[in-house]
Amino acid sequence: MPLVNFSNLDFDQVKTTLKDYLRANSKFTDYDFDGSNLSTILDLLAYNTYITSYNANMVTNEVFIDSATLRENVVSLARNIGYLPRSRTASRASVSFFVDTSNINPRPSTLTLQPGPIAATSASFGNQSFIFSILEPITRPVIDGIAQFNDIVIYEGTVLKQNYTYSSQNPNQRFILPNIGVDTTLISIKAGTTNQKFKYSYQDDLFDIDNDSKVFYLQEVNDERYEIFFGDGVFGRKLQEGEEIDISYIVSNGETANGVNQFTFSGQITYIQGNNSHTVSSGISLLTTGASGSGGEDIEGVDSIKKFAPRIYSSQNRALTANDYESLIPAKIYPETESISVFGGEELVPPQYGKVFISIKPRFGDFLPNLIKEQIKLKLKKYAVAGIVPEILDLKYLYVEIDSKMYYNSNLVSSGEEVSSIVSNNAAKYADSSDLNKYGARFKYSKFLNIIDQSQESITSNITTVQIRRDLRLVTNAFAEYSVGFGNAFYIKSMSGYNIKSSAIRVSGIDYDVYLSDIPDSNAETGRLFLFSVPSVNSTSPSIIRRNVGYINYTKGIVTLNPINITSGKLKDGQAILEISACPKSNDVIGLQDLYLQLDTSNSKFEPIVDEISSGLDPAASNYIVSSSYQNGALVRGESTSSTTTAY
Repeated sequence: MPLVNFSNLDFDQVKTTLKDYLRANSKFTDYDFDGSNLSTILDLLAYNTYITSYNANMVTNEVFIDSATLRENVVSLARNIGYLPRSRTASRASVSFFVDTSNINPRPSTLTLQPGPIAATSASFGNQSFIFSILEPITRPVIDGIAQFNDIVIYEGTVLKQNYTYSSQNPNQRFILPNIGVDTTLISIKAGTTNQKFKYSYQDDLFDIDNDSKVFYLQEVNDERYEIFFGDGVFGRKLQEGEEIDISYIVSNGETANGVNQFTFSGQITYIQGNNSHTVSSGISLLTTGASGSGGEDIEGVDSIKKFAPRIYSSQNRALTANDYESLIPAKIYPETESISVFGGEELVPPQYGKVFISIKPRFGDFLPNLIKEQIKLKLKKYAVAGIVPEILDLKYLYVEIDSKMYYNSNLVSSGEEVSSIVSNNAAKYADSSDLNKYGARFKYSKFLNIIDQSQESITSNITTVQIRRDLRLVTNAFAEYSVGFGNAFYIKSMSGYNIKSSAIRVSGIDYDVYLSDIPDSNAETGRLFLFSVPSVNSTSPSIIRRNVGYINYTKGIVTLNPINITSGKLKDGQAILEISACPKSNDVIGLQDLYLQLDTSNSKFEPIVDEISSGLDPAASNYIVSSSYQNGALVRGESTSSTTTAY
């Protein structure tokens, strides 16, 4: 019998293996004829083997969380290590309004906003309308005839209710919410007798739980639905025979409602007069939006479960190492996290012991609001080790700017503009790729050069230089010290100075635009900063205005400004900034620690140049235009701080 390869699962391979076996047996002769009976039997055997092998392979794969593909299996395996996948999350907004009670006689002392729908949106938002609701009643006093409902947090979705009666006689009784799209953070449960019901709170671990704790637990079951179960008398209060269970929850559309900012009132406001409840039908003002809809998320995907479940298990629900923070925050605290970087204070120079620094790129927007920062720090107390103080840093962008000269064969393309357009589009695609747009990302120079060369068949070569840029947010009309790190060493193009470039600023005592630059020390590792002016942004005739305004470390890529009173700078999103750019020592740029790396295509240049040799215009290369790989360009960045530039 020949050696059989049992790893072959393909139908044809299985059939070939069977034929090889029969070929070694002289009793069978017609197995190799497709029209024979024995060949038909071989087809059946091969097909059966193929199906059996496939099923066995699937069963084996579904046993392990890293190879499982079916969501219910991934969820089940994650459940074994105590991980509950994140549910769909409702978009949150805040609104304010007031109610005039002058038409109500006698005037009530309080008004109550009832649970359920509160606000609706028009169909103008993405051709879809949304309902925003609350789960608990909100009562406000009536003062001088007016009841103020300020900063009411509302949640996108519909409020649904389920009612059960606990029966100890039914051992198979289960409490499963029948709807998909449930936001598990917005489940409200009351349980008890008709006359007295207690509010139950969600618990995801067994710490600080006794036999009387009124808690409930959750687990995801089939088809993205959730099952609720209660304590057993040891870990949480056990339900008693005949007790009623009232469950209210919100079914949401997830992230589709993010960005909604216009609402109309659709709620119910009531008051008590005598022993009767009445509904307010007039005097309700228009809704004022305090915060647009945000925070909506779809249910956690299979890939995310595979990524975070083992990490959360290894952290054991405590934040000790940087990896613990990087796992806990996006998985349990702030699911709107797009990218996160965590590092200890001991890594800083000078070190700051006892602190952990966290930088988060939210999925929507560039910066975390202060309210969200405080909420994250508050939630971290549950997991953080005593004595470790978390600090949440603002997002710091490290921009990569490109200046590319693209040589092309004019016989193969209609115009240089077409070449530039194609390259720009491909550069934009790379700017959105997984190589960038995250902490710890790396701009891969050789890969980017290849993208340019392969963009169009007419391109024969390219000479591309790289600049890195940080935008320093300024405190205007006040003395302040600034330090900005690039996380990458600077390349010194000239010991005569002007290696870094800046945008224009106005400084107290100087009534015209000045710019920042450098002069290296003799060690070529550090240098001094100075302010200078130019007659125009393209001028090569600078005048030094003020020396020794700061220092620069080329090796570490750090620019530090001494206390200085800057009165104005370039405006970006309403904030005065100072753009500082430099040439990196390595063309492979890395976003270290809290630096979020991005390729800034809007400030990049893609210049097409006719390759006269390839185009046949100058075969001897006597007039070939050569581009420098070490060009420095203008001494400054951008335009002046005003509409006109002052000449000196």
